[in-house]
Amino acid sequence: MPKVLISDKMSVSAAEVFKNRGIDVDVITGLSKEEIIKIIPEYDGLAVRSSTRPDAEIIAAAKNLKVIGRAGIGTDNIDKKAATEHGVVVMNTPFGNAVTTAEHAIAMIFAAARQIPAASTRTQNGEWPKSDYKGVELYNKTLGVIGCGNIGSLVIERALGLKMKVIGFDPYLTEERARALGIEKVELDDLFKRADFITLHTPLVEGTRGIVSRERLALTKKGVILVNCARGGLVDEEALKDALETGHVRAAALDVFEVEPAKENILFGTKNFIATPHLGASTLEAQENVAVQVAEQMADYLLTGAVTNALNTPSISAEEAPRLGPWVGLADKLGSLMGQLLHDPIKGVELTYKGEITELNTNPMSAAALAGLLKKVMPEANMVSAPSLAKERGIEIKESYVDEARRADSLIRITVETETRKFAIVGTIYRGEPRIVRLFGVPMDAAFDPNMIYVRNEDKPGFIGKLGQVLGDAKVNIATFYLGRVDNGSEAVCLVSVDGTVPEGIAKQIKALDHVKIVDVVSL
Repeated sequence: MPKVLISDKMSVSAAEVFKNRGIDVDVITGLSKEEIIKIIPEYDGLAVRSSTRPDAEIIAAAKNLKVIGRAGIGTDNIDKKAATEHGVVVMNTPFGNAVTTAEHAIAMIFAAARQIPAASTRTQNGEWPKSDYKGVELYNKTLGVIGCGNIGSLVIERALGLKMKVIGFDPYLTEERARALGIEKVELDDLFKRADFITLHTPLVEGTRGIVSRERLALTKKGVILVNCARGGLVDEEALKDALETGHVRAAALDVFEVEPAKENILFGTKNFIATPHLGASTLEAQENVAVQVAEQMADYLLTGAVTNALNTPSISAEEAPRLGPWVGLADKLGSLMGQLLHDPIKGVELTYKGEITELNTNPMSAAALAGLLKKVMPEANMVSAPSLAKERGIEIKESYVDEARRADSLIRITVETETRKFAIVGTIYRGEPRIVRLFGVPMDAAFDPNMIYVRNEDKPGFIGKLGQVLGDAKVNIATFYLGRVDNGSEAVCLVSVDGTVPEGIAKQIKALDHVKIVDVVSL
């Protein structure tokens, strides 16, 4: 039975979901890092919000950990690089609190436009400061939305309902999508120049850190209003303070900060500045939604292999998982066999899919093939880390599809390019079992057995007998013998499956036989 630790406060519905799915769950909040390191080895899953920070040390100690689930959107508190290296899937719930966060952004726009918090405080303190607060309307004003994904799109929808004009910047926003949203797509600097209001809805990555810089604030209209309900670190807080004090920025409302909890901040106390303590996702509905969603996603992965909203591995739906399983296993075995038979550095890999499997989600197959291929030189490679490991080493990855013969047997071909030549291996699923159908250009029909000896030799009479003699003398029992050859009298390839591990020195003895060109010992 899988076991999950919920280490942050979240709706009790999360624990109920795990229990109802047959998963053992412990809810232990407020743990120190040292306490988590001590107990984490016994858990398969870790469910967190923002308080727990699974860093490289915690992940390294989590010997059985398979998945970390974040009940919310931001995963800045999770060391995704360390998780990827250890094969731990990192999931979030990008849709559970989208409406709540979008509504909070709209509320902050209204609050900044009319300076509602300051007016409320002074009124309740016995003043009647009506003449001090001249607000601005939202009607017919231009809202610049930076980040037009899920939350940004919801903000756009609501802003259009308020009869605002909306311009948007997002590196992934197409003209077609912009038209569908009812907005104008613009470049980032143009957005800063034209907008009356600016709202941020982009993740914090290297390219977005400090996106609201001193230089970009200088591009804005005098009297612009800025709202950030996305991530801390997107705004240069010192530059914003200066712009507020000079009056260039009319007002700003931030729900997120560079350092959180923000018990103190350079912006606090600045005139026309509004702060909330990261409340974007804090509604009863949102907290319930994200808790249930993260538990369902983690349970699906632990029980069926389905991957939803993962940040470091391809997604696999619950419906796909049973069909994909055998093909993912085949891809892993093909990659592992190929990786053990290669002796030169890999320059590029092409993964070709043929037949009915072209209709399936091939991303997990590709990830599995790469993991198998890289394991020989990088034992840490796994389905989660392999694509990034390959990219880091400059290995070019391509995928191609051959679908003209839907009724033909489905096949996976892995073609590897080295400095000297290309090598290919082809496999299929036959009667539920993975099979090799072509190896380095030689047709054959072979199963994947745990311990195998690969031999490439000249196709001459008497060779098989000599090979059997060497193995017999070494007390190595042959389980199965798979043979393929190019042409009669040309070259032959054999895969010899043996009982137990292959003793040291056997490969050298086989290599000494007449007509032998290549010998490799393979363990699958």
